[in-house]
Parts: sequence; structure tokens; C-alpha cells
Amino acid sequence: MAIVGSVLIALAAVVHLAFFAMESMLWSSPNVWRRFGVADQRDADVVRPMAYNQGFYNLFLAGGATVGLVLYWTTLRHVGFGLIFFTGTCMVLAAMVLLTTGRRYWRASLLQGIPPLAGLLVFSLAHAG
Repeated sequence: MAIVGSVLIALAAVVHLAFFAMESMLWSSPNVWRRFGVADQRDADVVRPMAYNQGFYNLFLAGGATVGLVLYWTTLRHVGFGLIFFTGTCMVLAAMVLLTTGRRYWRASLLQGIPPLAGLLVFSLAHAG
């Protein structure tokens, strides 16, 4: 079961890496900022510093999950599990906050929150038994 949990957490990390890329590296593309509900170039330029910063939060969550997986499967299983649990919980909570911002963000919230939630549930079941 821990392997399935690892795949789900790895998927969550990839999703957060994609958000990092969009928010911090590809923001100047209208195709990107329109996905975030930004209406025009002027607004995209105003939001750019916040998007850039938010992208790095996503990068750090992905990095924490990845380091947690490496530690879990190599030398420090309990430390890795703790890191996976912390970063996965942060991902799920961020997705829940996104749900509160409006109906148009439901799909993004599910994309952001379902993989880490499922991964955490599977990991927890693996450790309970």
C-alpha cells in the first residue's frame, strides 16, 4: 500500500511543480494567466509578483513531498513519513482554501487536493496495519 501512496504523493508533487512553472516561469503567456481568471495583460502585470511568489510556495511543497519520499524509501522511514504527512496536509488545506474563493476554482482545487489526500489516506492505512 505504501507504493500506491508514494505514487499519489509523487503525482501531487508533479501537480505542484506544474503550478510553479505556470505561476513563476510562464506567467507572461496569456494562455497561462487566463487559466487563473486574469482578464487582460494589465491585470496580469499587476498580479505577476503575487503569482511569482505563490509559484515558489508550490515548488517548496513539491520539494518537501519529494524529499519525504526519498527519505521514506531509503534511510529515514519515519522522518520521510512525517515530511510526506506535513507537505501533503498543506497541499490538501491549500486546496480547501481554494474552494472558498469561488465556483470557478473547483476543478483546480480538486486537481490540487485529491492526489495528496488519497496519498495520505493510503499511507496512513499502510502504517496502521
